[in-house]
This record gives sequence, C-alpha cells and structure tokens, in this order.
Amino acid sequence: MLLAIPVAVLAGLVSFLSPCVLPLVPGYLGYVTGLTGIDLQKQRRGRMFTGIALFVLGFSVVFVAIGAGIGQLGAWLRGAEQVWIQQVLGALIILLGVIFMGGLSWFQRDRKIEARPPAGLWGAPLLGITFGLGWAPCLGPTLSAVQLLSFSGDDASAAKGALLTFVYCLGLGLPFLLIALGFRRGMGALGFFRRYRVGLQRFGGGMLIALGLLMVTGIWNLWINQLQGWLDSVTLPI
Repeated sequence: MLLAIPVAVLAGLVSFLSPCVLPLVPGYLGYVTGLTGIDLQKQRRGRMFTGIALFVLGFSVVFVAIGAGIGQLGAWLRGAEQVWIQQVLGALIILLGVIFMGGLSWFQRDRKIEARPPAGLWGAPLLGITFGLGWAPCLGPTLSAVQLLSFSGDDASAAKGALLTFVYCLGLGLPFLLIALGFRRGMGALGFFRRYRVGLQRFGGGMLIALGLLMVTGIWNLWINQLQGWLDSVTLPI
C-alpha cells in the first residue's frame, strides 16, 4: 500500500496535466461557476472554489465507487494463484501505458455522456459525475492502472480500492482547486505545462509501462515484501 499510494497520487497529477484535461480547465471553471470570462478575470474565488469543489466531488464519488468494487473483486479472488494474476495485470498496465502515450488509435476516441447538466453551482456535481462516467484516452489509462493495483496483492479489498482511487482523485482534483483559488497565476502555470504536454504525456505513459514491467517480472511484489519486512522490524520508542 505504501508503494501504491505515491503511484496513485502521481497518476492523478499526470492525468490533470494531460492533453485531455489541461486545455479544458478554463472551460470547466466557467461551466461549473456559470461565470463569463470577464467575471472569471475578476477572481470571484469563493464561487470558483465552491463550483470546482462540487465538480471534484462528483467525479470522486464515481471513481471511488468503481475502485471499491474492483478492490472487492480482487478480495474474492485472493485465494487464486497470485503470480499469473499479477503478470496479467502488469501486461494490462503496460497496454494502458501505450494507450496513454497515443498508441492504439481505437482507444484515442473520447467516450462521454452527451447529456449536459445546467451550468453553475447546481450543475457542478452532475458535470463531475458525467466526467467520471466517460472515457478519455489520457484519463482512463491512469485511473485503470491505479484500480488494477487495488485488485492485486494479498491485501486486496474494497477499502484498498476506495483508498487508492481517492488518493488518485486528490492528485487529479487538487490542481483544479488551487487554480480556482489563484485564477490568474493558475492560468499562467497552465500555459507553462501546455508547452511541455507531449513530454508529460510520454512521462505518464512511461511510468505506467515501468509499473507494468515491475509487476510482470515480480519485482513489484518483491519490493512490497521487503518494505513490509522492514516495517515489521521497526520498533517505535515508548
């Protein structure tokens, strides 16, 4: 779990910086607040923060529910042969890394619910739910990889799946909230990351591929066992 949590946070952050999310941030800010471009420039921080918080809550509820379900499925299969399951999951994560980097054109199409909730604060959580139920080639692979981590291992459970997915949502949602608090500076930071979007996409895909290779070769489980042994040997002073 201690190894999976930082991976989940980083996966969420990479998802935010991906070409499927980053360019749309100003649009999301306007939609969930119901403000025009001029009003956004006036930095109505309270309304922007509330709208984005409701939006993040909406997709987090969807993602965490799915993660808990996948984690519970892993718990039911806990008695099965773990080695081949780990290798299959690792191969799937490698495939997701290739998709994230732009490979396999069939997966590069967005699949989203077309229904649009009303703009403004009332529609913000509904927009988040709609966002969570869709598929984007830069978002789906990273989220799926995190949820596959919750599926594997002797500690697979609904709680593990929910926790890892929640941590992923923190990595994805906190940048939204920070930009809502400092709109002008946030827009400047977005311009910086847009210039390096290709490199960020390759980094994210490479991270998933490396994680998949660790799982296929068994190194991931070896690291987990070594970390668990180290934690068991640590004695806290009383």
